[in-house]
Amino acid sequence: MDKFYLENNALYQNLVAAFNNTRSANVSAPQTKKPSTELSSSNMIVSARIRPLLNEDIAAGFPCAVYPRSEKSGVVDLHDLYNHPRGRPVLRSSKYQVDRLFTPKATTEDIYDNLVANLVPFAWNGGIGTLFAYGQTGSGKTFTVSQLEKLVAMSLMAKDTGLDGTREVYMTIIDLAGNSAYDLLSSRKPISILEDSFGVTQLAGATEHLVQDRAEVMNLIDSAASFRRTAPTKKNDASSRSHGICRIRIKDPATASEGLLYLVDLAGSEAARDVAVHGADRMRETREINMSLSVLKDCIRGKVESDAYAYSLSSKSKQTRNKPRVPFRQSALTKVLKHVFDPASSRVCRTVVIACVNPSLADVSPSKNTLRYAEMLRVQVPVGMADKTESNPRAPMSWTNRQLKEWVAKNSGYPPIKSSILAPTESGTQLLHLPAEEFENRCLKTPGVSAGQAKAFRSKLWQMHIDSQRASDSLNESAESTPDSRKLSGYSSRDLSPSAATVPFKDRIRPGMVVSWAHSDSDPALKTSERTQLAVILSPLEAVRDGVNFVVDRAENGHQDGLAQGTETGGSGARYLCGLVTPGQIAEAYEMNLWQQVVIDVGMMESEVILEYDTGTRYYYISV
Repeated sequence: MDKFYLENNALYQNLVAAFNNTRSANVSAPQTKKPSTELSSSNMIVSARIRPLLNEDIAAGFPCAVYPRSEKSGVVDLHDLYNHPRGRPVLRSSKYQVDRLFTPKATTEDIYDNLVANLVPFAWNGGIGTLFAYGQTGSGKTFTVSQLEKLVAMSLMAKDTGLDGTREVYMTIIDLAGNSAYDLLSSRKPISILEDSFGVTQLAGATEHLVQDRAEVMNLIDSAASFRRTAPTKKNDASSRSHGICRIRIKDPATASEGLLYLVDLAGSEAARDVAVHGADRMRETREINMSLSVLKDCIRGKVESDAYAYSLSSKSKQTRNKPRVPFRQSALTKVLKHVFDPASSRVCRTVVIACVNPSLADVSPSKNTLRYAEMLRVQVPVGMADKTESNPRAPMSWTNRQLKEWVAKNSGYPPIKSSILAPTESGTQLLHLPAEEFENRCLKTPGVSAGQAKAFRSKLWQMHIDSQRASDSLNESAESTPDSRKLSGYSSRDLSPSAATVPFKDRIRPGMVVSWAHSDSDPALKTSERTQLAVILSPLEAVRDGVNFVVDRAENGHQDGLAQGTETGGSGARYLCGLVTPGQIAEAYEMNLWQQVVIDVGMMESEVILEYDTGTRYYYISV
């Protein structure tokens, strides 16, 4: 193909010139442009950088095949010469649209000022910013990302950053080869990519360096580059054969909140004809790279479709298909970049993509694929959706301090836990990160709040958080649906009467109520390590005493029938037939054993306990 291009070089340039003249004439004619009903997402900016022709390209005689119309329009024309079998070669032109376009005259500093500079204060204030470069091997990705890393370091480590407050800056640099990950700051030590209980991807085993000055950052970047996996290819003597990820974590010591900045240098793609000249190892390596990039493409498509699906739900338009699936767990690369693609993510992310393009006619085919890939990355959303930034009311991770306080006041039980004590300044994320002991101690500072209520309230908050992390249609329910709506379907032991909370529980005992009770130390029927147990009220004892044979489980002491000793006689009030509630095999979970029955005197009952049933685990959990 290269020979064909060189033999028809003059024809190609004449056809390109004629195309440009025709397009200029069409542009000068007056045109009426309809207002667009779609806008690019403000959180996803897709750009293209056209590198200059190299000396070897010029020496080989290959002309330029990529022509930017203008930086403002973001439109790129790509011209290919087609060897038509029935006549002379013809020009095939393609047009591609990106959000930002950088011509061969643009410097890396220009790219930083226009694309990356805004990510630094965004991550400084707790956001997640991501930049990754994609393109053919030899198109300038590694050069661009490495220079941007140094410019970011200069901004963060400058004496006068212009940013508010003080922060701790941690740096981690890893290498992804297939589904294997390595720490480039620890001599390529293998690490694991895992998700924590908050759904956040963690680089388990990777070294985090607390950086203090610009020189230290530069040394870390240079050290990581020396361990980067590279190999010679037909297009590049030192092609990146893995994905390099630089993660900068910016922590605010005053509030414990943190922001993240990812700078990703994707592995260089190769055409099939270039791979054929390499050995089996290089071909296997290339397949792994292409598989990860293919998953990345599927995640991008799925995210776009998911955004459109969510918007159609909010606008109550008719659904014609099921909720899209985003397969971000299928490769190590997309696991690390989960925050970009996960529809259930509760944190706002800003992403910048740089498609690096080789303008030589000899590489017109991979350049076409790169620009096509870049176009697909552009997230188009309806105009009415462009400014919609509402947080998920069912996801505690997205709550501000005000939203958190409102929820605590309405859902912390009786007496209500004072939100000003529990969360004076914390957001939902910060409160979830509190240790259990600290959380419960804050709750106990409210007069009248018991240890059981504090523990149950923390469990309730965590149950909401876990539910919000599940990839289910429940995340798309309207804001009016409350987390406790399942109580109306019989999943809770709570009394539905609005005035129930103000009436002592012994004055409103009913079937289905769950109570805690203390049996006698001498009771041989119930040998447990705790005197206090849970039981569910079945009926008054008088209703079943005559004509009904009930059994109390007394297998431990050899008895099978009769009433539990210590509850049949004595006591100070009415007696009730109850079913035992026993601990489940999951921590803080319970199950009802209605066939294990016991008679409980009202005087032995200590308090009402609210149990809620979880269909996922098939256990009951204490609520408030």
